[in-house]
Amino acid sequence: MNDAPAQRGLLGRVMANAGLLLGGRAVNAVLSLAYMALAARTLGLAPFGVLVLINTFAQFVGDIVRFQAWQTILQFGAAPLAEGRKADFQHVVRFGLVLDLIGAAAGLVLGVSGAYWLGPHVGLPREVAGIAALYALTVAFMVPTTPVGLLRLFDRFGVLSAQAAVSSAVRLAAGLVGIVIDAPLAFFLVAWGAGTLAGLLYVSVAAAIEMRRHGLLSGLGRPAGPRPALPGAWRFAWATNAASSLDSAFTHVATLIVGALLGPAEAGLWRIARQIADALAKPARLLIPALYPELAKLRAAGGHAMMRSLALRVGLIGGGAATLLLMVAIFAGAPLLTLVMGADFAPAAPTMIWQVAAAVIGVWALPLEPMLVSMGRPGLVLRVRLVVAVAFLIVLPPIVAAHGLPGAGAALVGASLALALGMLWSLRKLVRHERLAH
Repeated sequence: MNDAPAQRGLLGRVMANAGLLLGGRAVNAVLSLAYMALAARTLGLAPFGVLVLINTFAQFVGDIVRFQAWQTILQFGAAPLAEGRKADFQHVVRFGLVLDLIGAAAGLVLGVSGAYWLGPHVGLPREVAGIAALYALTVAFMVPTTPVGLLRLFDRFGVLSAQAAVSSAVRLAAGLVGIVIDAPLAFFLVAWGAGTLAGLLYVSVAAAIEMRRHGLLSGLGRPAGPRPALPGAWRFAWATNAASSLDSAFTHVATLIVGALLGPAEAGLWRIARQIADALAKPARLLIPALYPELAKLRAAGGHAMMRSLALRVGLIGGGAATLLLMVAIFAGAPLLTLVMGADFAPAAPTMIWQVAAAVIGVWALPLEPMLVSMGRPGLVLRVRLVVAVAFLIVLPPIVAAHGLPGAGAALVGASLALALGMLWSLRKLVRHERLAH
């Protein structure tokens, strides 16, 4: 049988879902730059750096405790949903909610205590420890991802695309008020926390509505009969949590190290550079969440060959688009940075180029991790991330101390390349092993 039409259909669905996400994320990218620009222009470089460090610390804690329940929902929920096994699917959903609750509780404890004990060691002034601890309460709103997994599994990418935009719109509205009244740091912390809560409420309500539409909400809280087994679910959850936690080494931990060694102002420059780099690479990277559900469904149906073909096509499309955006960053990034954020943030331009280059490498390699996870091998992802993250964190402090922000950017590019090559080697080894087994 010729699989070409089916492959084109799968690729079309991935691109369509990514397009839906892009609509919301493109709006969000503009809103995010706008609310950060308002905060930067109102507070100034150094206080804005403090705001960035407090928010980054909370996000770091969220990454550490978050179980990535959305991946668990896709991995273990795709088959029972497709086969109409309501009780089994609801058990997967309940398991995801338990993961979210555990993560939220752990995040509150670590966030509040860490703001007092670790804050001064990552560049936060001691006088802001109290408000940093209060802001850490928002970790509970960052952790839950079960609603995201449900919406992805139901192919409701259009609904999901607005989540980030809702959060950013709340922050932007508050930022407009803040710049008019010349608001202090605490005002922007409240505004950013309110945006995080708004995004969670939106996606949770949308997921509940979708569950009800499919007749899966009734009986969710009252399981009938013995709970079905989910072999390997806890191991999968821990592995994806660890992989995500290690990923924060390249984002939030890097920002905290810059703040600890160079101060809040430099941390603010690093964060702004990363914000613009993420915005430029976002269109291609949005293929990842659109790819996961299709790979999970193909895995459940045993379509391994089609999984590999789909992943290759997505990688080529995403990598080509990301490379074009790198050119945009090289030639237009600096003027854009100065225009949006102000002249004080112009020194972040060279660092931004490094960060965009690192993101482009990640986009070229974007199908590798979803393939490994969908093939039931999150442990391989974890091992690669562990080795690269440890090496990155070992070399980053001396490089930052010696070369400042450009050194940090170069180190990030090296880590992204090592991560891509490690994932590729692991996937090739796994595919070769499966071929020999059959």
